[in-house]
Amino acid sequence: MTRIAFQLQVRPELLDEYLARHSTVWPEMLAEIAASGRRNYSLFLAPGGVLFGSYETDDDAASQAYLAASEVAARWEAEMSRFFVGLDGRADQAATPLTEVFHLETQLAAAESTES
Repeated sequence: MTRIAFQLQVRPELLDEYLARHSTVWPEMLAEIAASGRRNYSLFLAPGGVLFGSYETDDDAASQAYLAASEVAARWEAEMSRFFVGLDGRADQAATPLTEVFHLETQLAAAESTES
């Protein structure tokens, strides 16, 4: 399993609409995200419209390819593109990836293995 995190910048003047759109995401888009193999998918909004997202997947390349070929995802992302600052292309393909620097379970497992 791989954990993926990313960052986007939401246009401050569109924050309320962005939040409203995500309170009721299209059921068919939710199904496509799940079908792509993404789990535990969350979005977090920081002050100033900085958006952080994270999800888990067994194969991120396959997940990305699935969504890139999805007509539903293409329609959703076309509607969402206007919400983001400095984004070339679809948000699901052009978001800035983040580097994981700490994961509790990984460090706990490492500590337990050295104690054994």
